[in-house]
Amino acid sequence: MTWQDDAGRDLVRSFGPRMQQFVRGEGAYLWDADGKRYLDFLAGIAVTSLGHAHPVFVEAISQQAATLAHVSNYFATPPQLRLAARLKRLAGTGETGRVYFGNSGAEANEAAFKLARLHGGAERPRILALTDAFHGRTMGTLALTGKASMQEPFLPMTPGVEFLETSVAALESAIDDRVAALIVEPIKGEAGVIDLPQGYLRAARELTERHGALLIVDEIQTGAGRTGAWFAFQHAGITPDAITVAKGIGGGFPIGALITFGEASELFYPGTHGSTFGGNALGTAVADAVLAEIERADLLANAIERGAQLRAAIDGLDSPIVDGCRGRGLLIGVALRHPVAKAVVAAAQEHGLIINAPNDATIRLVPALNIGDVEVDEFAQLFQASLRTVEDSLLLDAATEGADA
Repeated sequence: MTWQDDAGRDLVRSFGPRMQQFVRGEGAYLWDADGKRYLDFLAGIAVTSLGHAHPVFVEAISQQAATLAHVSNYFATPPQLRLAARLKRLAGTGETGRVYFGNSGAEANEAAFKLARLHGGAERPRILALTDAFHGRTMGTLALTGKASMQEPFLPMTPGVEFLETSVAALESAIDDRVAALIVEPIKGEAGVIDLPQGYLRAARELTERHGALLIVDEIQTGAGRTGAWFAFQHAGITPDAITVAKGIGGGFPIGALITFGEASELFYPGTHGSTFGGNALGTAVADAVLAEIERADLLANAIERGAQLRAAIDGLDSPIVDGCRGRGLLIGVALRHPVAKAVVAAAQEHGLIINAPNDATIRLVPALNIGDVEVDEFAQLFQASLRTVEDSLLLDAATEGADA
């Protein structure tokens, strides 16, 4: 029996076959059971922001686990309060901000959905989201996810959500005084690392304020410094009513949060939401340590610098497959001229590089925020080799088709 047999027998099939079994990680690298090393430019889908087994992460878990792990939300703990204060400061909420802790990005967006409902009441039944957006796979967050193929097996969805094309004109046409909230990703990661149109967030802020609706920004993939700011909405110079965060804030520990601003901070009241594990001492201690290290090491600046290096390296590749880059900081989408992204991912794994294909024509790169010159140079070499493997395969397929004809 192999590990693939074990996985096929014992794990639910919703994820499909596992691509590899990893047994160890250190920094930007992973190792399989045979001792082969892989350069990890997926980072657990933008999660391991400090890389694998970072000393700060390991020490925070060890110390807090030996002190106090969990007491429930009937009580407060020092790391919970420290992390809440840090998130408010980094997000710029001011004194009026508040933080709700959950265990994942989906839970953070579930809380945001409830926030919108509390704000809207019966007078504001409409919630606006964007086509091709992704906000989670729970029944609530799936209703916010603008992908019909994901929703279809689980219909009917929670009512009241409407999907808009991603343009200011579409938003201007749709929004009125019956809208409770607009929820947006500043960069659509699961759609292929697609930026919002220039000026969209500013226009969204002005329109939602005019009509009394909440602006909720999903920062689950873009937060924790990934784009070169603590949160991507900060590039636009706006103040939302709420943001959701997860992934990179925990550096590999499951944690998510809803952060509210201004009057939206007063919408929840006792009994309206909760979580047994959310905000426990262990999770909040780890996340606080991870964010402190991102701040101490100035990894926001590193995300900008290394992101620019990666874009330059990709632009300099000699490949007929690559059609440029999208994204910001260390959230990069490599556009492909052919629908061969899955083949590129498979070839990269053979060459010892871990990357991701959010769709058939995009490669997503979300490495640890502390990568350096060595990792960027190694990525360029491995990615070039991976592309050549796919190019050779395409040429072989074309030659075979020509011979058959």
